[in-house]
Amino acid sequence: MAAHGVRLLPGHVLGWENGELRPSEEEFVALARALWCPPAQLMGAAPATLRDFRVAREYTQEQAAQRLGLSLAAYAKAETIGRWSGDEEQTHTLAHVLGIGLRSLVRVTGRQDEFEQCLRSSIDGRWQAQLGPLARLVPAPRSALTAVLTALQSEYQVPLSWGTPAAAPTTPLPDRFWQLLAGHDTDIPV
Repeated sequence: MAAHGVRLLPGHVLGWENGELRPSEEEFVALARALWCPPAQLMGAAPATLRDFRVAREYTQEQAAQRLGLSLAAYAKAETIGRWSGDEEQTHTLAHVLGIGLRSLVRVTGRQDEFEQCLRSSIDGRWQAQLGPLARLVPAPRSALTAVLTALQSEYQVPLSWGTPAAAPTTPLPDRFWQLLAGHDTDIPV
């Protein structure tokens, strides 16, 4: 690990192995490099937070903030509180810089509730009014979002006519959104 800029006593590594100590971010990245594996592989689970995605890319907070064009304080706050407040372009950049897929992006930025509310409003009213807010949350091409919202409204909207009621969709609305979006060209994986 010394070759990767981190000097440790053997007791540190034993502490990690025994679960008595946790490596710092710098130590964790050096360990991954020493073992010739990506940091995400050492995590033992898929990244679940902005911090996890950042560490998986081997960025410090300063490096991530710089690549995102943000101040360190602004990025650190988003990572600490688990809530992203960037606009559509910043969110798009965040996904690219940290390698976050669209579905995970909504979750790790703390925007799941807002996302689900946009989808419900798209079904209950005019989907066109939700296109802008949804694009801020899911940085996909507007043509793809338009196609998905149109399809969702036709599948989930309750018919206003008398007669035999339509069968209720069995797939939860957010899951169906992601299924439909996966069928469109997006530069960020769903």
